[in-house]
Amino acid sequence: MDGALAEPSSRRQSGSVEEPQLVVKDVHIRFSQAGRSAHVLRGVNLSVASGEIVALVGESGSGKSTLARTIMRLYTPTEGFLRFDGQDVSRVKGRPLKEYRSRVQMLFQDPFASLNPTHSVRTILRRSLPKELRSAPRKRQEEVFREALNQVGLTPPENFLDQFPHELSGGQRQRVALARSLPGRPKLVLADEPVSMLDVSLRLGVLNLMLDLNERFGLSYLYITHDLASARYVASRVAVMYAGEIVEEGPARTIIEQAKHPYTQLLVQAAPDPDRRGIEDLDSSVFSGEPPNLSQAIVGCPFQFRCPHVEQRCIEQNPPAVNVGGGQTVKCHLYESHRG
Repeated sequence: MDGALAEPSSRRQSGSVEEPQLVVKDVHIRFSQAGRSAHVLRGVNLSVASGEIVALVGESGSGKSTLARTIMRLYTPTEGFLRFDGQDVSRVKGRPLKEYRSRVQMLFQDPFASLNPTHSVRTILRRSLPKELRSAPRKRQEEVFREALNQVGLTPPENFLDQFPHELSGGQRQRVALARSLPGRPKLVLADEPVSMLDVSLRLGVLNLMLDLNERFGLSYLYITHDLASARYVASRVAVMYAGEIVEEGPARTIIEQAKHPYTQLLVQAAPDPDRRGIEDLDSSVFSGEPPNLSQAIVGCPFQFRCPHVEQRCIEQNPPAVNVGGGQTVKCHLYESHRG
């Protein structure tokens, strides 16, 4: 394959009968320190099909970044499993883990912190080359560097190869961070708040770049954000995380316009949208309290401490996820009638 990325021979869409590219099944993460344990992820189920963009939204501390690092296998699931392209990667080590990480790349929140400030763009790209290109002639490597920069819109590439991160804008640094992953021919990018530290004027350019790479090469994304507006802009499907659980999931437009879970409704109201319908009369003042302390055992629904609809069963039992139609699922006792 000559290019940093090749056109996919077939692109599986969400809803395909084939197994999704990424499957996260009943994943738990527990951290222990000084005799204390924190249950950070609590039975997470999530999937991303080949060529799909899924947004994972939630407030700070909800577990979004922990889930991304678990998928990247920086953490090993305490329980549950991860499957990628049909293979269980939950506990692989050595060469299989390296091969997996070459297919799954991460785009971090702070592009300056993720790039070595003492390295030029050329050196950053060279250090990220896959094994088969590290021993290639220098001329061939230069072709790969130029192609990667062209693909992320840093043109002409010769103007950027000798620059250092501090000489680039925030948007340019994030493009370099994305270009760095391309020679390894990734299939999935875990984009962890990739535009939250950029100026508003630069955010749209990076989001459009992600969409362009998705369209041209079938590159899949798990787009992690607290911003529902950008989630709706880039993603076909949205999963909402609270206290280490996916509490609602469905098509992006459905989640924005017909949010079911009280927490999702709170997030939607926090991001005003003149086109939104159906929940304008929601009073955010009723959402008092703080998220639960994950170092303590949670009995019942984790949102019970802030929910205006809390009742006894919410305190006693964590609701299961139920399908409410249209590809939308929600974990809330208000929708138990949909079970079965």
